[in-house]
Amino acid sequence: MRNKKSTYSTSDIEQSKKSNSENIADDSADDIVDKEEESLELEKVEEKENTVMDNNTETSLTTLSEQSQINDLTNLEIQDIEGIGPTTAKKLREAGIFSVMDLAVAAVEDLAVDINASKESAASFIMAAQKLLRESDVLEKEFITADTALKKRRSLLRCSTGSSMLDDLFLGGIETQAVTELYGEFGSGKSQICHTMCITAGQPVESGGLNSGIIYIDTEGTFRPERLEQISSSRNVDPVRALQNVAVCKVYNSAHLELIVKNLGKYIDDYKAKLVVVDSIISLHRAEFSGRGTLADRQQRLNSIMHKLLRISEIYNVAIIVTNQVQSAPDTFFGDPTKPTGGNVIGHASTYRVYLRKSGENRIAKMIDSPYHPYSEVRFTINEKGTDNLDEGKKSKKE
Repeated sequence: MRNKKSTYSTSDIEQSKKSNSENIADDSADDIVDKEEESLELEKVEEKENTVMDNNTETSLTTLSEQSQINDLTNLEIQDIEGIGPTTAKKLREAGIFSVMDLAVAAVEDLAVDINASKESAASFIMAAQKLLRESDVLEKEFITADTALKKRRSLLRCSTGSSMLDDLFLGGIETQAVTELYGEFGSGKSQICHTMCITAGQPVESGGLNSGIIYIDTEGTFRPERLEQISSSRNVDPVRALQNVAVCKVYNSAHLELIVKNLGKYIDDYKAKLVVVDSIISLHRAEFSGRGTLADRQQRLNSIMHKLLRISEIYNVAIIVTNQVQSAPDTFFGDPTKPTGGNVIGHASTYRVYLRKSGENRIAKMIDSPYHPYSEVRFTINEKGTDNLDEGKKSKKE
């Protein structure tokens, strides 16, 4: 048989090879273009991520600084303080002082008694602890310029009271590094504000909270977890999680209150608290120290508690709320005869002082003393949400 001729000529084969090589070149070129496009897209994504990271960094400077302070505190020990050796450190631990922060907020006379040392030695230990905290950038320097102080003030956290009207009175809410006193007669809303803030303080910072735990020191037996459950449910907050954020301490006598305040720094660290509520500050002392003969002792004890709270609020960067009772002045013929108890001791130690009083079904809050707040008053109401605005309170009642 005759062999069949191939249908493909030499020129066709060369042409096909050429086309194949061109296709391969085109494919490789396409791959290069695709890789370049992918790299450009990756660069764009990285730029966006960097931009987002920069924005987050700018908006969370306070959080980062607080985290660095926490890291510094965990690395500091009592024996790192100048002049304190193993023997003194052991005495301090036996006295309930376990950290540099505890020593920095201690009172000179109490410390001298606890470690059986002279007042000069106790004062030198406290000053050395504060010096170490300043060197670690936990405390601010002894002298700073006013513009630096203003920047620090603007970076303070503020906690909402649950009512925007009441927040306006405080120019944004209850602030940290301060002691806020609420005084008024029974039923004026002191404990209701404290209960509401137990819910708002646990919320994120963007929602007006502190995103932290809460310590509630109850001296009058007025704390009710059922009320917290009602407020959280009305505000669409998980009641279980809200109640888990609150650490309650029931105090039975004035000595117990003084002991709790003395060790308050440890409890703040344990419960990661940014809000401390003392309801009320004078109830136990008022009941136990009766008569003019015990007045001087009572006032000195109250003075020690208030100044301890003030130092804790500044060093631990927490918001502290104390409620105070009132007394009537029968010699007052004109004006309001209601006056806060505790005298000038509590008045001078409080950073902000607010007077609460009833107004029918509503409440009135008046700024009595403040370094910079205007002396104004606002109206608010109390309903199932706790403290609330007047208009919203009327709507909820109609519904």
